[in-house]
Amino acid sequence: MSIGNSPEDERPFEDVSDVSEEARPSVGTALRQARIAAGLTVDDVSTATRVRIAIVHAIEADNFAPCGGDVYARGHIRTLAKAVHVDPAPLLAQYDAAHGGRPAPTPAAPLFEAERIRPERRGPNWTAAMVAAIVVVVGFVGFTAFKGGGDGDGKTQVAEGSTATTSAPAKPTPKSSKPADQKPAPSDSAIAAAPQDKVTVQVSAANGRSWISAKDHNGRMLFDGLLKKGESKTFQDSAKINLILGDAGAIQLYVNGKKIEDQFQPGAVERLTYTKGDPQVG
Repeated sequence: MSIGNSPEDERPFEDVSDVSEEARPSVGTALRQARIAAGLTVDDVSTATRVRIAIVHAIEADNFAPCGGDVYARGHIRTLAKAVHVDPAPLLAQYDAAHGGRPAPTPAAPLFEAERIRPERRGPNWTAAMVAAIVVVVGFVGFTAFKGGGDGDGKTQVAEGSTATTSAPAKPTPKSSKPADQKPAPSDSAIAAAPQDKVTVQVSAANGRSWISAKDHNGRMLFDGLLKKGESKTFQDSAKINLILGDAGAIQLYVNGKKIEDQFQPGAVERLTYTKGDPQVG
């Protein structure tokens, strides 16, 4: 089993603002060249930024359609530029110039007018509701007073009913000694249930949500996405499972039915590999 972190390099951003327009590469080309110069792969950049590998490839090819719009494209450009140590400002300006400029903000005046008009339209409805409620209350009080004054025997019946009701002691609500159903946590006894000829890894987001990636021994992607708090995924392979945890502190691992006791730090990115012989002391 191998565990490793890739701390972010603290090198300053490279300044590309002095390059002339004719010699300046495209946004995608500049990001790709900066990534190669930093000695990073697309997988490294995707892991560090949590931008999907397919989107990183598309942006480096100057295809911004998979981003889902200009707002998301600008955000991805800024994130990738910081990951490869390039100042994002010139790249954002170059993107805006090529795609019609930065979207104009929504004017505040129409929103203010809409909010100002709404209370004026709701006023008559509230007034009508209050008038209707007053009429109902007055009618109910008058009807009750008229009925109570014309029927004297009713008072005796009500008093007797009240006495009979209060004579019986109230029974306390029985408390169940059975605790609420809880899902049993996997223990060492679960090792027997795990197949001996395969490696089985269960990833549970016990302490919060985390992005995870899982591949089999052939490098085939088993899962690549966000695991919400309380969710879990189980992966199985004949030889080994390769994991990348975006926030290892939020994850609890069970390998071949055995709980992994590593103390992962919140926010740490962990790269892990487990085989049929695990868990082993890392």
